[in-house]
Amino acid sequence: MRMHDMEAGQAVAAAQREKLRVYPWVVFALTLGLVMSDYMSRQVLTAVFPLIKAAWHLSDTQLGSLNSVVALLVGTLTLPLSLLAARWGHVKSIFIMAALWSLATLGCAVSTNYGEMLAARALVGIGEAAYGAVAPALLLSVFPVSMRAVLFAAFTAGASFGSVLGLAFGGAIAAHLGWPWSFATMGIFGMVLVIVFRVVVTEARVSRYQSDTAGGATAAPGARATLRSLINGLATSRSLVCAYLGSGLQLFCTASLWAWMPSYLNRYYGMAPGRAAIMAAAFVMLSGIGMITCGLIADRISKTRPARKWDAAFLYCLTVFVLLAIAFRLAPGALQLGLIGVAMFITSGTNGPGGAMVANLTPRAIHASAFALLAITYNLLGTAPGPYFTGFLADRIGLHGALQYMPFVSAISASVFFIGKRSYARDLARIEAQ
Repeated sequence: MRMHDMEAGQAVAAAQREKLRVYPWVVFALTLGLVMSDYMSRQVLTAVFPLIKAAWHLSDTQLGSLNSVVALLVGTLTLPLSLLAARWGHVKSIFIMAALWSLATLGCAVSTNYGEMLAARALVGIGEAAYGAVAPALLLSVFPVSMRAVLFAAFTAGASFGSVLGLAFGGAIAAHLGWPWSFATMGIFGMVLVIVFRVVVTEARVSRYQSDTAGGATAAPGARATLRSLINGLATSRSLVCAYLGSGLQLFCTASLWAWMPSYLNRYYGMAPGRAAIMAAAFVMLSGIGMITCGLIADRISKTRPARKWDAAFLYCLTVFVLLAIAFRLAPGALQLGLIGVAMFITSGTNGPGGAMVANLTPRAIHASAFALLAITYNLLGTAPGPYFTGFLADRIGLHGALQYMPFVSAISASVFFIGKRSYARDLARIEAQ
């Protein structure tokens, strides 16, 4: 009888372990859905740029500021809010942040002038501030180390897919119901996801899987994800500094293209705002697919030689520079769109290897802070200045002229990755020896 009970207990335990293997993917699906909601809330604005510009008589600089204020606040508040998230718990923090950006997006729907819209967009940025650091740390803790580059690439690709939905549906809804309903739809979608996440994902369920799958040594008792420990790591690791700088600078081009492609197609190809938004969404979709593909390639070529992640990032940046430098010196037409499309496929390719570099070059105990700093560099070097300075130049030399200067930032990013590779092996060996 006792033997029978033991066998039954083992069967139940085996069934529970099998069920538990599915749970990390449930967590991944919901966090991916939320990052998509995040970027739907961000990018729906660019779909209705032409409509808001005409309704409120705004300059391109003002339009760019409505986009960049989100990234600016994300960049400045990511670290302090991430440190608070370490106290509150990742799951609770994600719930609070997602609820705030969704409510703020609903606030954009009822804005009646530039000032109100700017304030609502600022609240979107506050809500999103720590998500890019907390969510990857949560995901990496429940998946194997060997999946880091592709997992990080897939997560960040959610930004592209969310941007696609924000652009495509935002433009279509604005064409039929008006631009306020574009924001309202994105806000409602976000709130639905927030409720589902709150019900399904809990700290207790997540903790059951972390110790077995996170890989590497468990953090020593009392180890804390502090700013000081991260700064010490940066001070002694040139390759880590380069991973941050190269990843952030490359997003300057990505963010500029995402923000201004609907307006570029509207102005230089004569497309109606709704059609321009859908066309721009197709380009952003290429960016998302390319992000995952480039992450897979980086993982594949670096299995036996980790330094090849740097080679991949360098080549991605250099290729984007060449393609876009040629494209925006051509007249509008099929060839130009083809070159932009290929560049968009590659332009976010550094996200996967860049995130893996940061994870590999920092101790597990400070991963949340390490990804917080990565989110800061993404925003302060890329997504905040890109749309704003492109708009600033567009007011003076036209949007086509402004986009001609943008690719040079990719050339700088390529140079940074080239420099970082030279000290990567030494810095990685030091981390692995800890």
